[in-house]
Amino acid sequence: MRLVGNDSAAELYAQNQARTCGEVGIEYRLHRLPEGSGFEEVAGRVLLLNEDESVRAIMVHLPLPTGVDVERVQSLIAPDKDVEGVNPANIGNVVYGRRSLVPCTARAVVELVEASGVTLRGAHCVVVGASNIVGKPVAVLLMRAEATVTSGNKFTRDMAAIARTADVLVVAAGVQHLVKADWIKPGAVVIDVGIHRKLDASGVTTTSGDVDFEAVRQVAGFITPVPGGVGPMTVAMLLRNVADACLR
Repeated sequence: MRLVGNDSAAELYAQNQARTCGEVGIEYRLHRLPEGSGFEEVAGRVLLLNEDESVRAIMVHLPLPTGVDVERVQSLIAPDKDVEGVNPANIGNVVYGRRSLVPCTARAVVELVEASGVTLRGAHCVVVGASNIVGKPVAVLLMRAEATVTSGNKFTRDMAAIARTADVLVVAAGVQHLVKADWIKPGAVVIDVGIHRKLDASGVTTTSGDVDFEAVRQVAGFITPVPGGVGPMTVAMLLRNVADACLR
């Protein structure tokens, strides 16, 4: 794993990864680069790790310094070591169902949906948000499970009305408390991918998602909390990808 700069959230994530890897017997190495590192320094470290046969898995912590093209860096990670599934080659393989390292968060979402017991074949799944790393891969994975999928974005007209038809609603819009109770079909499965941290006047940090949890839980059949839902499952899927990459 590689961390550039001193972002506190990334630092905490790295610490949690190191602890979890240790618990399951995976050797974790954190490569630190200075705050002002440019593309050449970041890309160079990725390329070195690509060639290191002792390294089975590579992940680049975000954010990267201003001016460093994130997608360009991600495209340099060797596809067979790309355990976050962010290399365009791995994302593209999802469409074809080819054996590859699936984006961790997308894989986590589908695992959570399946754990609810809902039958995906023929179900109407609505995905709010169409990012390359979460929204689009989630939609494709649900399609491959033979669900009927509607993908929405910030330009979608009357998103709430579309969401109310969903047997499964996946929310990855990046807008705090966007989804209210009146967006939800009674009994629906609701997966909240959003995460928002806010420091209040007393210095306490609160964390919430894209879904108004307390209101929506009264309507939904199943709902993931924030924190404690998609996040821990994403870490589990990251470790599964590490194991898959090593076994290959």
